[in-house]
Amino acid sequence: MRPTFHLIPVAVWSDADPDAPLARDSLIDEGFIHCTDGPDALIATAERHYRADPRDFLALTIDLDALSSPWRFDDPGKPYPHIYGLIDRVAIVQIVSVNRAADGRFLGLADP
Repeated sequence: MRPTFHLIPVAVWSDADPDAPLARDSLIDEGFIHCTDGPDALIATAERHYRADPRDFLALTIDLDALSSPWRFDDPGKPYPHIYGLIDRVAIVQIVSVNRAADGRFLGLADP
């Protein structure tokens, strides 16, 4: 198993069809879905890009080896694999809440 994380708002996850592969807007806008290796890097990414976003978030653990879509690191040496297609539901191996402070800071992943 080759795990990575994908940050997703709870509302977006809840609205997605549970019987279909997961798509994200970035796939249309940028051609890939963003992921981050490691919980610390995920929280740093959330702080950089989503601190002002008041929504609740989830961290999906994705097994890159279980994807039917190709993936790769476009920035060698950085912990950000990109998935060039849909995320197969069987590749999502864990879903946990992301803890936040009252001021919006991302604190870490909740216990599974």
